[in-house]
Amino acid sequence: MNHFSPDSCYQDLFKQKPLLSYETEGKDPDYKQKLAKKLQEVLGEMPCKVELDPVTEYIKEHKSYIEKRMTFVTEKDMRVPCHFLIPKKAEGPLPAVICLQGHSKGMYLSLGKYKRLKDIKSIRLGDRDFGLQAVKQGYCALVMEQRGLGERESERSRDMSKRCVFPSMNALLFGRTMIGLRVWDVMRAIDLLETLPEVDNTKIACLGTSGGGTVTYYAACMDNRIKIAMPSCSVCTYKDSIGKVYHCCCNYLPCSAKYFDMGDLGALIAPRSLIVVAGKKDPIFPIEGVRKCYDTIADIYAKEGGECALVLGEGGHRFYAAPAWRAFQKVVKR
Repeated sequence: MNHFSPDSCYQDLFKQKPLLSYETEGKDPDYKQKLAKKLQEVLGEMPCKVELDPVTEYIKEHKSYIEKRMTFVTEKDMRVPCHFLIPKKAEGPLPAVICLQGHSKGMYLSLGKYKRLKDIKSIRLGDRDFGLQAVKQGYCALVMEQRGLGERESERSRDMSKRCVFPSMNALLFGRTMIGLRVWDVMRAIDLLETLPEVDNTKIACLGTSGGGTVTYYAACMDNRIKIAMPSCSVCTYKDSIGKVYHCCCNYLPCSAKYFDMGDLGALIAPRSLIVVAGKKDPIFPIEGVRKCYDTIADIYAKEGGECALVLGEGGHRFYAAPAWRAFQKVVKR
């Protein structure tokens, strides 16, 4: 080991049990309250609520669904674009699924649209058309653009490899984090869904892959209105993934590993349903770390109640639609 390397000191730090580990602290009757408070703290300061001011820009009719292009406000001077998809044949109000892309060119992938040759591979081989999948399952879908990505990219970071740097670093200057702000946007999206007559707001789910899965997971921890969370290629021990493999700076929460690991946070989702999707050959969320993380989650659910499942695909960093939706439907029917 190179002891001059700035990485060497973290090997021992990662061996230490987090201060709010479920394994050691889970029996504390105030555990969930303490964990929720700490998560809120590391997510950073959240914006002030403002009026949603929803605007419908256009409506398109497709063969099996209606598409509404909308925008809404999540904080002062921050308007969010989204597409709301409503199945034609189903009778409402219907359950709704919030669909989140990760580091990609944007939410249009969730709509099954192509803007580049690479999009064909992303959609066909990566099952990225989340919104269309949800509609096919009989749900409404809210396809929203994540902060710093797609139509919401920073004007200073057009380079794909650096798109999150400026907005993430500027967030830190004000005691915010990019994950926290993306979670806030999801929470405000749920506020929007609660105003739409087509939606059964007691049955709201959230799914996403990679950075979209990360936000899905943390949003489910923060907002109990999310009844089913289906994060893909994102739930893993800190040590084995973001603490070991190069990731975008938007993945990091200051002090998080000191207090909890990702698996411990399952205590804030249980007993609501959680489906963890992963690829056995994912290079940036290694399967060994996923399994260790899920072991903690499964232990929590065994004690706290509720439904959880681990869905494994044979490939790499992508969504696995067929087995994931089978697990989703099993949870719905129970």
